[in-house]
Amino acid sequence: MSTADDTLAQGRTAFARQVWGDAYAKLAAADTDAPLQSGDLERLATAAYLTGSEDEAIQTWKRAHRALVDAGDAERAARCAFWLSHNLLLAGEAAQSQGWLARAEKLLDERHCVEQGYVLVIRALLDFGRGDAAGSYDTGRRLTDIAVRFGDVDLTTFGLLCQGKALIELGNVTEAMERLDEAIVAIATRETSPIVTGIVYCAALLACRRAFDLRRAQEWTAALSDWCDSQPDLVPFRGQCLVHRSEILQLRGDWADAVRVAHDACEQLADPLQPSIGMAFYQLGELQRLRGDLGAAEQAYREANNHGYEPQPGLALLRLDQGRTDAATATIRRLLEHPPGASARDHVLAAGVEIMLAAGDVRTARTAADELAKLAEERDTLLLRAEAASAIGKVQLADDDPRTALVTLRTALAAWHELDAPHQAARTRLLVGLACRRLGDQDSAALEWEAARRTFESIGAAHDLARLADVAETKEHNKRADGLSRRERQILTCAAAGKTNREIADELVISDKTVERHLSNIYRKLGLHNRAAATAYAFRHGLV
Repeated sequence: MSTADDTLAQGRTAFARQVWGDAYAKLAAADTDAPLQSGDLERLATAAYLTGSEDEAIQTWKRAHRALVDAGDAERAARCAFWLSHNLLLAGEAAQSQGWLARAEKLLDERHCVEQGYVLVIRALLDFGRGDAAGSYDTGRRLTDIAVRFGDVDLTTFGLLCQGKALIELGNVTEAMERLDEAIVAIATRETSPIVTGIVYCAALLACRRAFDLRRAQEWTAALSDWCDSQPDLVPFRGQCLVHRSEILQLRGDWADAVRVAHDACEQLADPLQPSIGMAFYQLGELQRLRGDLGAAEQAYREANNHGYEPQPGLALLRLDQGRTDAATATIRRLLEHPPGASARDHVLAAGVEIMLAAGDVRTARTAADELAKLAEERDTLLLRAEAASAIGKVQLADDDPRTALVTLRTALAAWHELDAPHQAARTRLLVGLACRRLGDQDSAALEWEAARRTFESIGAAHDLARLADVAETKEHNKRADGLSRRERQILTCAAAGKTNREIADELVISDKTVERHLSNIYRKLGLHNRAAATAYAFRHGLV
């Protein structure tokens, strides 16, 4: 056997063992010695793709396609055209992708083969990208039928993925998860080829985020991590896997490791540059903002934006932390009025509640909280229920209804504990403490704040620690010496100006019953017996 033949044999062996770096090096060296035949060109293209050399992979698939066309092997040539179309579409090269799709369809004209199903994968992706979830689902079913007919596991898995993603958009989350579970089983048992395995893992994880299914996201992130770790030379999916791993570590309260993993993701996705690097920088920015490193957070958000990933609502929350409330408000209003994709809507709504309450716009905050509650009801996941209860409890506190807020916030706290999300649980404890204090229960407030403080210290939540210190050190936050809350002073001023309960309710966007309750509290706190006495008090103390 010649040296060139030996190098080629070594490349084939490395490819079979999925040692992608060695496979790429040996096959590329053999190709330099003598141009490879079509089968080895396909191997070289795959190895190049899996080691992050996407441009080399594209050029090699083109060579393989041409060789197969010349050899009269239309079906394999169409398979190469599929991979070219697929990867160019994901890279944002829509025109080139469509061109290669047209070539594949022309090669397969009137042929009945499994490659017809691969062409439909691109069609399903295009339908999905246009917002035609129903069309994408129907195409996914058609390609699955072809896959089953020819016994092609890769195509079957693609079909399940297409159906699952489409069903989420159509609102049938339960059936969507069944499809995605079936796809994950196929790749977890190593029945699928490496590129398909990586694509489906990453796409399924993103679908889980869109469906707010935290349990599956955690389980599948662990599976993707194990798969990536078993192939040290793997590049395309490793960085995105690290982003998901960082998100899970953040939720679990292991922020030091989450930051380290996010940094690793940014580095791995930068060389060679991968499309998901913007998502990695955004995750890093989120962690740095929460840890109080506002300068580093701003830089990370800017990097995310530079790579085409909108750094919101994190950047708006950063502006709030910087004391730039007007900037935060302007951004969040835009996001609330022009919703992003459903996967980010819950974050926008939760941020909207926080920012608008800080700006004193309780009405807009309430609207955002109500929408989040509706989303939680539609999707019925524990994560969304926890987010919605937290948001509604904040609004109820702002409305000076601590008794109702306490019930709502304790519901949220139980959900965060069930999710094993210590940071969110501690933030909710801070609010529970506020509600207890407003109800005169200082001991319970102190206990809640002490538990929150321990968590904030353990995970490094610097901003939350500062806020807790401000709250706990103030005897009566937002209250005067007369004991009236901000809302009660508003209502007393309106009543003293001669407005009826109905007029007060309309102006403050609350119910008549709430106005009555506040007036009753005002009379009790001030030792008064009627509206006339309260009006006199207001004039005497300069409230009118």
